[in-house]
Amino acid sequence: MLFKLSMSGIKNKLKDYFVLLIGLVMSISIFYMFQTLALNKSFIESNSMIQSIGFVFQAGSVLLAIITFFYILYANSFLLSLRQKEFGMYMMLGAKKYKISLLIVIETIFLGVVSLVIGIVLGVGLSEGIGQLLMKQLEFTSDDYQAFYVPSMTITCVFFFILFVLSAIMNSVKLSRTTVLQLIHSDTKTERITIKGKGTVFVAIFAVFLLGIGYTSMVFMEKLREIGIIIALITTTLGTYLLFMSLLPLIIKKLKGNKKRREKGLNAFTFAQLNFRINSLTKVLATVAMLVALGAGAMSAGMAFKNNVLMMTNGFQPYDVVIHNPIVQEKNILNKITFKFKNEYHYKVDKKFVYYVKEELEKKRPLVPVTEGREGFGKYRPVTGNLPVDATVGANTDQKNTTQLPEQWTRALYDIQPYYVYPDQQIKIVDQKMYDELQGKEAIAIIGISNDFETYKTEWKKIDELELEKYKNINADQLNSKFSSYQAFYGVSSGTVFMGFFLGIAFLAMMASCLMFKILTGASKDITRYQMLRKIGVRQELLTKSIYKELSLVFIFPAIIGIAHVLVGMNIFSFILINPYFRVWLPICIFAVIYAIYYFITVQLYRGIVLPKEE
Repeated sequence: MLFKLSMSGIKNKLKDYFVLLIGLVMSISIFYMFQTLALNKSFIESNSMIQSIGFVFQAGSVLLAIITFFYILYANSFLLSLRQKEFGMYMMLGAKKYKISLLIVIETIFLGVVSLVIGIVLGVGLSEGIGQLLMKQLEFTSDDYQAFYVPSMTITCVFFFILFVLSAIMNSVKLSRTTVLQLIHSDTKTERITIKGKGTVFVAIFAVFLLGIGYTSMVFMEKLREIGIIIALITTTLGTYLLFMSLLPLIIKKLKGNKKRREKGLNAFTFAQLNFRINSLTKVLATVAMLVALGAGAMSAGMAFKNNVLMMTNGFQPYDVVIHNPIVQEKNILNKITFKFKNEYHYKVDKKFVYYVKEELEKKRPLVPVTEGREGFGKYRPVTGNLPVDATVGANTDQKNTTQLPEQWTRALYDIQPYYVYPDQQIKIVDQKMYDELQGKEAIAIIGISNDFETYKTEWKKIDELELEKYKNINADQLNSKFSSYQAFYGVSSGTVFMGFFLGIAFLAMMASCLMFKILTGASKDITRYQMLRKIGVRQELLTKSIYKELSLVFIFPAIIGIAHVLVGMNIFSFILINPYFRVWLPICIFAVIYAIYYFITVQLYRGIVLPKEE
């Protein structure tokens, strides 16, 4: 009997549950995909770059889990409020509260199971597609990758099942504390205005103050680091909610009070509608603003990581290529590359030293950072100053009995002479006359910067392979070439792009659900008002225009605040990325398109509920 009642209740509120289901399915499928990409051991161990991005997907899973937890609690609580009158009628007819609580548990678990089944099926398909795309992007293949992965499925089912059980328990507890009369008259209650009079101005100022602290923390994130993230998270979230609770009703009141604007078309009705519902929308719109910030921010961060790959690589490796004693195949590859900077240095080697010529180094000056620290990261200039003869540098150098090599020259020589090339010898500077008298074996070092590093990725890869054949004592991770560094950054950034994009999609789906819940479930109360206007002769076109205008204002407010959070919040990555704002407009445009689609869908659904059908 209870199961039939629960199924009947779900059927009656199918549209509302469908909105919830979309958000849940998106979250479950993306969570499953992240877990599959992070836990697939055979797949991860098959490639060093995949190993480096496993933690990226785990981090994405944790963030998605946190947001999903609050989303499920909110959505189920909201759906409970829609059925309070129905539950009150059951109690009036003699049903016990524990029976109604059991009914809630059955409905919640049923929805959870349905969303889990659909979500995992979609997640398997998503994992297969994204896994293949990721392997193609990282230029490798693996037969060990499994889109249908039981450990990931187990974690996903256990985590979300616990969430659904917690949500059902919380709804049952909430129902047990509500009287029958409160349930029966739940749809006649209006939202209380929590902040009135001068208190509104004070809270608005305090909200701006909190946002100012949060934004300042994000701007100076490079100095504040971890503590800055904590401060920004707390103050920005609290400031956003207080801002919507205080300033938004005030803005609507001012719009309504403007006589010239109010008397134009149906603006009086539109502003009255907004004023009537605004107190019930403030918390939802604040939540939407935060989800917008998270969604667009996740996309922006993912793309910023990808766009900063070459910048980050340049910061650690000044030269595109460093080759000692190139073999014939390496010389042929170098001849195919156009260089904008290229130098050759001769040196001799004995059992103790690697001898570089002072005059040659000073004539063909190698590069060093413009300045130390972040300001000079990725920017290089020729080293300045003269080289002292007999200066020695190396791991076994006796600092007391040798001439000190200037710090900049030490850095420059280490970029030319990797540790694995003659690892037991120290570097020593000699003049041309001393060099000519040395009996050691002569060798050559070539350094160069191409006109476009990414154009010659195939050539750099081949050179690295030849270098590994030449130096048997090192592996790919120890090679420390610019291409190997680029691959490492590229692997992490590729994972971050996928994580950011799908987190953004998940957050935007939850955002749409939250906003649709509030707007569409309140639409039934608006039907009478629209019918009255229709009966007194107001044209359908004017009513439709009023709906578009009313809902556009509802959508615009959180979008503005959310994008402001993103534009300032990208500073959070300033101590990780060289340019966190690189092409930030692109993910914001993607968000704007998705957001606009949600807006038009909501308008059409709302319009279908409140406007009478044309005969």
